[in-house]
Amino acid sequence: MKVGLFFGSFNPIHIGHLIIANHFVEHSDLDQVWFVVTPHNPHKKKSSLLADIHRLSMVKIAVEDYPNLKASNIEFGLPQPNYTVNTLAHLTEKYPTHQFSMIMGEDNLNGLHKWKNYEILLENYSILIYPRVSKKLETSELISHHNIEKIEAPIIEISATLIRNSIKNNKNFKPLVPVAVWNFIDEMNFYKN
Repeated sequence: MKVGLFFGSFNPIHIGHLIIANHFVEHSDLDQVWFVVTPHNPHKKKSSLLADIHRLSMVKIAVEDYPNLKASNIEFGLPQPNYTVNTLAHLTEKYPTHQFSMIMGEDNLNGLHKWKNYEILLENYSILIYPRVSKKLETSELISHHNIEKIEAPIIEISATLIRNSIKNNKNFKPLVPVAVWNFIDEMNFYKN
């Protein structure tokens, strides 16, 4: 089975994440996309995140109607901060019949050389890139690497930061998240402060 791993804090998950993940299942050779909820991204402050279990719950709610999209808590039991190279080694050992690829935005490719043991990632796993719009975006020289493939996908300019700020400022963010996720956020009073 070919599985695309979509790593993120998903704080919260939004329709942009679902559109990208679904696009990869439908328009590449992936059988499934797993949303890997990251407890602690080494490049982000942990204090800004909702509890891991709440973010995982929102992802599970969001993917309920998509049989080829899955929520994964695989990093919850791994040492923190989480490093992608360690997670992939763990997954490869746990699921020896699966073939894992990483899914990432074009903007993240430019910083890949700063990731722990990024050379191991490049040599052992395919990396599927989706386009992003950014004034500062320069095409990384890694784009021509044999294990990197750029997939034409919808460009979605929605961010979890926009959603969190909208909630803080009492703005309607309902169109940006699945209805069930909106209900969960509203019911739990998340991101109000």
